[in-house]
Amino acid sequence: MSRKNIRYLVLVSAVACLAAGVNGVAQADPPGPSGRPFVENVAAGAEYDQYIVTFKARSEAGRSSAARAEALRRTGEKHGVSVTEVRQLATGGHVVRTNRNLSGDQARGFLRSLASRSDVEFAEPDVTFFSTATRNDTYYDRQWHYWETTAGMRLPKAWDTADGAGVTVAVVDTGRTAHSDLDGNTVGGHDFVSDPWVSRDGNGRDANPQDEGDWMKTGECGTDENGNPVPPSDRTSSWHGTHVAGTVAAVSDNAKGVSGVAPKAKLVHARVLGRCGGSLSDIADAVTWASGGTVSGVPANANPAKVINMSLGGAGVCSSTYQNAINGAVSRGATVVVAAGNSNLDASRFQPANCANVVTVAALDRQGNRAAYSNYGTTVDVAAPGGETATAADGVLSTLNTGTTTPGSESYQHYQGTSMATPHVAGLAALMLGEKAMSPADVEATLKRNVRPVPGSCTGGCGAGLVDAEKTIASLGGGTTPGGQLLANPGFESGNTGWSASSGVITTDATYAARTGSWKAWLNGYGQSHTDTLSQAVAIPATATAATLSFHLRIDSAETGTVVYDTLRVQVLDSAGTVLSTLATYSNVNESAGYVLRSFDLKAYAGRSVTIKFTGAEDGNLQTSFVIDDTSLTTS
Repeated sequence: MSRKNIRYLVLVSAVACLAAGVNGVAQADPPGPSGRPFVENVAAGAEYDQYIVTFKARSEAGRSSAARAEALRRTGEKHGVSVTEVRQLATGGHVVRTNRNLSGDQARGFLRSLASRSDVEFAEPDVTFFSTATRNDTYYDRQWHYWETTAGMRLPKAWDTADGAGVTVAVVDTGRTAHSDLDGNTVGGHDFVSDPWVSRDGNGRDANPQDEGDWMKTGECGTDENGNPVPPSDRTSSWHGTHVAGTVAAVSDNAKGVSGVAPKAKLVHARVLGRCGGSLSDIADAVTWASGGTVSGVPANANPAKVINMSLGGAGVCSSTYQNAINGAVSRGATVVVAAGNSNLDASRFQPANCANVVTVAALDRQGNRAAYSNYGTTVDVAAPGGETATAADGVLSTLNTGTTTPGSESYQHYQGTSMATPHVAGLAALMLGEKAMSPADVEATLKRNVRPVPGSCTGGCGAGLVDAEKTIASLGGGTTPGGQLLANPGFESGNTGWSASSGVITTDATYAARTGSWKAWLNGYGQSHTDTLSQAVAIPATATAATLSFHLRIDSAETGTVVYDTLRVQVLDSAGTVLSTLATYSNVNESAGYVLRSFDLKAYAGRSVTIKFTGAEDGNLQTSFVIDDTSLTTS
């Protein structure tokens, strides 16, 4: 069976498995006419009146507002609604609104009709997201999560050399309240909440990221899939963005309050959450703007962020809108750090935790166990202190506000949640970037490589381990003794963890057996023009006296003779993506019956952050498969 047919069967099976959904959320539909599955994320019991539609760029509707209006009118007529275009997103999609709410089945039908059009790239509901904190109101003046030896992130020695100066962190959240422990590090922001009812400020988007309060009355936000009111009881304002910001970059050494992880970093607030949460379209635009991208009708961000903190989430597979916004931010050099979520479920069921190109963070309690609420699984990249609910002092202490509805006076309070774990990692990323210029891939790889084991238990998986600030910052200056394995997940047994790869490259497909274990990387094998890539960023210690890259390679080809048709290049790139060296080029001519060990000397790159990249290129005739397993980059 050809590679192409194998992958088609895998896709069909995956779609069939996803159809049942997660907690009543439909995950995907069968492919439309274009062969592309489209994301629904329609929750059982929910109603929708706002959607995101991306028209194909070369279609008439993609170029003409009149053609879009006609396409929307015709689609709406099929479902008894009128549809109007609200605005265009920075990612290229268009926010559209129906004149009445559609129930889950109605919304699903409406989306199917949109996606079935030949001029539509994808369609999805403009779903709502919520902050991922749990709360405990008792105050204790103690930040164990920074320095306790059991489950703290070991910050004190990192602060000897690193403080985050020169780095801006964007907090995409509820906005900010005035606080003397934050004001000195705050350099700007914007309110992206487009619905005045949600925003509570009497207008739509504006230049003031003030948190107006996210308090809610019983049932004000509709009902859940079981028909229960949301929220089930009156809730006071959380001032969530203020708390998150304090963990990232509260001012230190000012004889009061708390310290942030990166006390000299600057803060930019992008307000996206208000009453009843926030919309995907607002969040996507905020991520684009925060990273320095252009958003129609919004002034440019004068302080583009190198780190974006997203302590929010919702059920469903990663939407195209979300992924496009994240990819854009990463391409502009921003490291995107997101919460795994607080449902005690696999994080793969929640977005943006399950999006690509993000650092997904699980929460540990004070004893170093996975917190009872924290999501888990292979989607998680690292863990950080998030606190627990049993005792207030075991939460994460940070900046807050006393107001129950509208803002009151400044205060401090312990919160618990993956929302609290996430800014620990965002702050550490700021410390790293204050010491050394690094790409987002470099930041993620360095975080993972310098963790320490989870001190307690983590049923379901907490990623690479507990972030260790002392070890991470020391690694940037070459102060650690080199040695051991530098590559994360070198045998691919944790799936895509640690690697960036083309879709389907890291696989357990049985066509070619892994050299060891069940997983390997399989590039190409389609028998048609196709390119696959596999890469990982690593930092080679400056004190390394030797550095050796090795991997086992199997080549299977239907090509014959001595003419080169299909190739695999092995390259070393710098943090900007420039090729520093092509270590080797293999081809169909090098076909082998089994795995062959290949090794290369990388000592010349000691003291540098580099990316090891494999690129497989196949022509339009006859397949060649390049299968890689058991990689290694060791130093001494």
